[in-house]
Amino acid sequence: MIHLIKNNKRIVITTISMCIVTILILGLYSLLQKDIIVSVDDEVTAFKVTSNTVEELLYQKDIKVNNKDYISHELSDRLEDGMEIIIKKAVPVTIYYGDSKAIVKSSASNVRELIDDIQVEVDENDIVSPPLNHTISANSEITIIKVEEIVEILNEDISFKTIQTKNDDLIKGKVLKIQDGEKGLKEIKIRKRFENGQLVSEVTESSKTVKQPVDEIIEKGTKEAIASSRGMINYEKSIEMVATAYDLSYESTGKKPGDKYFGITASGTKARPGVVAVDPKVIPLGTKLYIKSLDSWPDYGFAVAEDTGGAIKGNKIDLFMESHSTATRFGRRKVKVYILD
Repeated sequence: MIHLIKNNKRIVITTISMCIVTILILGLYSLLQKDIIVSVDDEVTAFKVTSNTVEELLYQKDIKVNNKDYISHELSDRLEDGMEIIIKKAVPVTIYYGDSKAIVKSSASNVRELIDDIQVEVDENDIVSPPLNHTISANSEITIIKVEEIVEILNEDISFKTIQTKNDDLIKGKVLKIQDGEKGLKEIKIRKRFENGQLVSEVTESSKTVKQPVDEIIEKGTKEAIASSRGMINYEKSIEMVATAYDLSYESTGKKPGDKYFGITASGTKARPGVVAVDPKVIPLGTKLYIKSLDSWPDYGFAVAEDTGGAIKGNKIDLFMESHSTATRFGRRKVKVYILD
């Protein structure tokens, strides 16, 4: 009986001891547990764990991450009670950049973060679509257009003007250059816009003259002249006339040798080659002339109006010839009479 009581007492003590140990173990386990919140793509889960590191927690809870995923803590970080771990899984994104296309996996929240991730430099001139603050989702498409603007300076010639003036002392047809012309210079600024290296627009920003052109100045002769065996001869005007010929014969002058007026012109000079008879109302006596033939007959040439004739009226002229046969052969012809200076 006494032995039975002793055994029962031992059992009670052992049971109590085991309960105490169990309570202590449970208390210690409870003390070792940590409340951890894990958010995967905004899906939040609360865990009570005894894991020591973030990596152990992910392994135990079978949460897989790769190097493209975003995780708010290092895998080696020790877990602390109340810690919140945020994980954002990388999604495929298509990027169009110039003529190239690339598909990348990114956990970026918006377009700006994605561009930073792929290390593409953009500035305020570049075009990014959708905008930088646009939220990234799976299979998003992003277009990046690199924009460059340059100012190009061009030099353009300015043509000079040619100014013509009249010179009454210069023979008609002659040209005298008084001043050489010089081209001017214009500076033009053109802003060119390139998108992905391709020219898409160009605008003239400014245009200014940096050098004025210098006019060319020439004088053109107005003085009338005729070509002769002595060169160019100046004249005041020309008249088309009907020409006849005369000589010292009685048939031409009505005078015979011995007559005191035989061979004497109306001007009192001696009749000779180069003397012509005119109507003084048309050509004053003493006027120097040049007679040009308008047919196959040779030019009469230089002459002086020193004689008159009863039949010589208006635009008629009578040319003195040395022989009667030549005067007869000449007959009546059209000539051009130049009145010389």
